[in-house]
Amino acid sequence: MHQQVVVGTARVDPRTKNLTKRLQPGDIAIIDHDDLDQVSANALVACGPAAVVNASPSTTGAYPNRGPEILLEAGIPILDFAGAAVMELAEGTEVTIDGDDLRAGDEVVARGVRLDDALVQAQLADARANVSSQIEAFATNTVEYVKAERELLLDGIGLPTLSTDMDGRYVLVVVRGYHYKEDLQTLRPFIREARPVLIGVDGGADALLDQGLRPDLIVGDMDSVSDRALGCGAELVVHAYRDGRAPGLERIEELGLKAVELPAPGTSEDVAMLLADGLGAELIVAVGTHATLVEFLDKGRKGMASTFLTRLRVGSKLVDAKGVSLLYRSRISSASLVWLVLAGLFALVVALSVTPGGRALFGVLAVRWDDVWAWIEGLLR
Repeated sequence: MHQQVVVGTARVDPRTKNLTKRLQPGDIAIIDHDDLDQVSANALVACGPAAVVNASPSTTGAYPNRGPEILLEAGIPILDFAGAAVMELAEGTEVTIDGDDLRAGDEVVARGVRLDDALVQAQLADARANVSSQIEAFATNTVEYVKAERELLLDGIGLPTLSTDMDGRYVLVVVRGYHYKEDLQTLRPFIREARPVLIGVDGGADALLDQGLRPDLIVGDMDSVSDRALGCGAELVVHAYRDGRAPGLERIEELGLKAVELPAPGTSEDVAMLLADGLGAELIVAVGTHATLVEFLDKGRKGMASTFLTRLRVGSKLVDAKGVSLLYRSRISSASLVWLVLAGLFALVVALSVTPGGRALFGVLAVRWDDVWAWIEGLLR
């Protein structure tokens, strides 16, 4: 089958989430991403690149990741496993993908494997056979994490002093992850009624702003959140390493902003949930977070154990956004609204009927109705 020749400007970055900040429609994204996950693939699709070149295998066979499938479904060609040398290509170089070759001018700078639907489905089938070994690795990693960080499960994290009050309130934690846009949209009735504390985890703050909502708190290492979000007036909590190093603090200071440092293990997603739990939140609603086995595997083994244990720690306070949105969509049915309107109209009629003005109004309406009825009868004759 003939493969499309793709020409575009190279945008190069080993970290996919950094690349998507500057990737423009028609560019060729050059990444270095083993087992391209669903969230990263969706972020690439949103940028509209002409093609994606991956220095590493987009599917290693470790587990059935959906990233390559998502790109192909969006019509974005993938040149896979192009080798580490492709990452040395200068940003802004005009490149061409022709078959399995990546050229700059007449020079072939890399050679990979052009993925198609049949090959991706075959890779997914092979990877599904390895899920059991990944579950075993997950269990082993979790046990090791419990040994190293058992105080997290028992005592939570050290709580900073914040001006944002969460005691006894609902809290909405937004991560720019799985189906976050759809979940935020369907949660609008809940947000209007419950008025929860809004926590954006890194880029989750931008997700809130895109929906016309201002975050009360932004938690993270501040590497994937925009300057616009950081300057929106939200309280800032920089997730630091256990040894106190906080790389994200430098960026905050360069912007002339203030932030609270919070050294803690795990991911920023975990820290946001533990923070809400420790500060007395009555209910924590999670948007875009990792909840299912596939999502845990998609996240990678290094991050799975802390998130799993965080969910054990937070316990019954934590609910997924999809469950909340279903509850709030079905709270008032259409039939109930119709009966409510009819009851209101009946009450209005009764109230008017006992006032002089109301009786006069009904008298006029009765005369008008007689005139209309007489006119209709004349037409029928």
